[in-house]
Amino acid sequence: MRKKRRKFKKFLVMVVLLLIIGGLVYGGITIFSNKDEVINNTSTQKSKKSKGKDPIVPEVQIVDVNSKSRPFAVMINNIGAARPYHTGLQDAYLVYEIVVEGGITRYLALYKDNYPEVVGSVRSARHYYLDYVLENDAFYVHWGWSPQAQSDIKTLGVDNLNGLSIGTPYFFRKNLNVSSEHTGFTNLAEMKKYVESKNYDLETDRGLLLDYSATSVDLGDNAVEATNINLKYSQYFVTNYVYDSSANVYKQFVNDKEHTDYESGKQYTVKNIITYQVGNKTISGDEKGRQDLDNIGSGDGYYITAGKAIPIKWEKKTRKSKTVYTNKETGEKIKVNDGNTWIHIVPSAGNIDIS
Repeated sequence: MRKKRRKFKKFLVMVVLLLIIGGLVYGGITIFSNKDEVINNTSTQKSKKSKGKDPIVPEVQIVDVNSKSRPFAVMINNIGAARPYHTGLQDAYLVYEIVVEGGITRYLALYKDNYPEVVGSVRSARHYYLDYVLENDAFYVHWGWSPQAQSDIKTLGVDNLNGLSIGTPYFFRKNLNVSSEHTGFTNLAEMKKYVESKNYDLETDRGLLLDYSATSVDLGDNAVEATNINLKYSQYFVTNYVYDSSANVYKQFVNDKEHTDYESGKQYTVKNIITYQVGNKTISGDEKGRQDLDNIGSGDGYYITAGKAIPIKWEKKTRKSKTVYTNKETGEKIKVNDGNTWIHIVPSAGNIDIS
């Protein structure tokens, strides 16, 4: 009887063990099956999400069109003595050229999410350049200022970074064979750290000034040949371009001399050119002959790219508002090719020659 009971107990133990093992095996299969299902579902969801999500804007190389970081706008010295030492201009996604006193010009070079360690040479601020700093919601990098610029920077609340008050490593001088006022440079990689350490707004919701196209822009039937460009600012200053069809860019010259980068030795090239003319005049009583610019309003100009040019209209309603560039024929806002853009605001007494 005891033997039968023992056998029965062993039998029950075996049954229980078999049930437990069977449950674990089944459960394991279920778990792994469910896990695979979860993974597969996640992949499917991701795939559906990526397939169904249209890009906000086309991807281009010159800038990250989705970035909200504020650009740096650097005031570049363009007097003849300083020009051979220009450094870092090819890295700018946007550059303005505008006349200053004495018939010379200065550049305002903009950098966004790209911070070269050497940019220059850096020169002093002029008040109407603030209009283009503001339309890009940029940090204004300069070394010194005119009385008008100093006043307007305070009045307009421009975030400015001045070499007179901020030292190394943000601003520095090079030992060059030229007067000291032409030897100032900025390190934008360090300048980015500087603004991050201060109470500045680091992001902007204003978006880019221009609309970029990921594919080649069609200028339409109204386009004319534009392989040689001559932009006369004064009898001393003419910016020239020659179209290089093999590289699909414009080679830049100043007074018919190659404009090259001091460190790389390479000639500057430009993908897009926007140019128009506005009036300018000497400020009454200014002993330096500093200028005023009639740049608030509207007028005609040209958009030039890929060996062609079309007539455009420009409009800037206020000092802070963006300049809007539209196709004169269609009235639509222009799109520009993926690449750097130079905006040349030529005096009305100067000349724009396109051939």
